[in-house]
Amino acid sequence: MRPKGLIVAIDGPAGAGKSTAARELARSLGYIYVDTGAMYRVVGFLARERGLSPEDGPGLGQVAARVTMRFEARTDGTQTVLADGRDVTSAIRDQSIGDWASKVSTQGEVRHHMVAAQRAVAHEGGAVLEGRDIGTVVFPDADLKFFLEASPEERGQRRQRQLQEKGEAPALTEIVSEIEARDRRDQSREHSPLYCAPDAVRIDTTRLGAQEVVATLLARCRERLAAGGRPLKP
Repeated sequence: MRPKGLIVAIDGPAGAGKSTAARELARSLGYIYVDTGAMYRVVGFLARERGLSPEDGPGLGQVAARVTMRFEARTDGTQTVLADGRDVTSAIRDQSIGDWASKVSTQGEVRHHMVAAQRAVAHEGGAVLEGRDIGTVVFPDADLKFFLEASPEERGQRRQRQLQEKGEAPALTEIVSEIEARDRRDQSREHSPLYCAPDAVRIDTTRLGAQEVVATLLARCRERLAAGGRPLKP
């Protein structure tokens, strides 16, 4: 057992329910929640703001190396994201920034700095991290690994509902197409491609509610804690 508890890795593609599950799981366990996707979104947002190309590895690496990020918990369970002291919470959730995040995350220079930052935050345990390479690259020795997935259509509908709540009305076909393109990019990139770790618990959330997913994850974590952090039998 690490000094502050377990390290829980939650990976999967966009729209599979990682953020909601990770946030609620961390709250239930009293752990910190690390949204690694938001870190790449910050780099993408700053890169676009500064006129950089998503293919400019050295330039993007400098952005990743120099930016100071801070995550502050809100009373509603969400987080405020600060980049060099500036609140970018809403800005980085724009649909176009998600695409930028996927592109800049293919750059090895960016991943080098982001992975180091993620390890520094959670190395003592007591953390739930969600992303695309947590259980494979960032913490291959995580105490528990989960891989959440869902059909592209279901993920598209979830994203459409989120955007409609913001007053936007995107076509579902367009969203699904973007999701599938991002999946291909994430799965085929040279550095830290998205895939399910062999020792991860795979969960299809297509027909599951958020609370059902959280309950499944929490049950596994409590089993592990009851065992003193020792690995459980398959």
